[in-house]
Amino acid sequence: MKFAWTTLLLVGLTWALGEWPAERTLPTLLLAYAPPLLWVLVTLPALAWALWRGRGRRPALAALLLAAWGAGLLHWTPRPPGPPEGALRVVTFNVLGGARTTPTELAGRLRTLNADVILLQESRFAQPDFRAAFLRALPGYTVTEAREVMTLTRLPLLGNRTEALPGNRRELLVTRLDWQGEPLTVVNAHLGTVQVSSVLTGDLARVRRTRDARAGQVQVLRDVAARTPGRVLLGGDLNTPPRGQVYRDLRAVFGPDAHDRVGRGPGWTFPSLHLRIDHLMGRGLSPARVQVLPWALSDHRPLLAEYRMEQPD
Repeated sequence: MKFAWTTLLLVGLTWALGEWPAERTLPTLLLAYAPPLLWVLVTLPALAWALWRGRGRRPALAALLLAAWGAGLLHWTPRPPGPPEGALRVVTFNVLGGARTTPTELAGRLRTLNADVILLQESRFAQPDFRAAFLRALPGYTVTEAREVMTLTRLPLLGNRTEALPGNRRELLVTRLDWQGEPLTVVNAHLGTVQVSSVLTGDLARVRRTRDARAGQVQVLRDVAARTPGRVLLGGDLNTPPRGQVYRDLRAVFGPDAHDRVGRGPGWTFPSLHLRIDHLMGRGLSPARVQVLPWALSDHRPLLAEYRMEQPD
């Protein structure tokens, strides 16, 4: 009985500390960024013990359900039966420099999505002729680039600029588009990774250094959002789980996460660690549908969303 209640308390405390203090301290950072399936695995011994002994089944089951909910396994939202009319189709995809695909294959897969906006990260392709061949195989798009991110769009381009990200050599790509006669600002971002794995080697300084660098990058994003009037869409590999202070800060300035609103299941975009770290967040936009595509062209999976224009009250 005590085992089951202790497990329930442990899961609840782990979730709370990873959600609120989160990146503020190193221990809670590790709780926030650990693969969420670990929570589920922690509850299984208590559940097995409770079933065997015939005691503590309710708290053991409650612990399992809480862990499954925290991991996103119980996330479910209704979807419209078909694509909404006039929807904006956006895909974000970290393509790993094209290391696991060919220009023709990548372009062909993207063509099937019929996307209005394509956000690519790690688009500094390793093969010298990859970029040219890829763009030839994906006609009809205007291309803008910044360091290792690329935005392709079929919408009229009103302008674009870049913003340096502190702590690495990456840049934000801010593109201004015309959608249905109104301006839409699209921010393509690839934030630095917090190197939590360095805990295994005892290099806590590296964990703190990468955490602080990423915090500076998030501040740049917040500044961009504050200076941008009207509708704005943030997409990319944010290297941030859907919990913690950083995630809340980004949602506060860029609007709700599409998967939170209309997604189903955990939405893992980095399947090797069962993590959701690629996101689409929109202000002044209403997500209608979103899905993670089961492509094996990279270590990430593409995230495709459809948006309606949110009407003012």
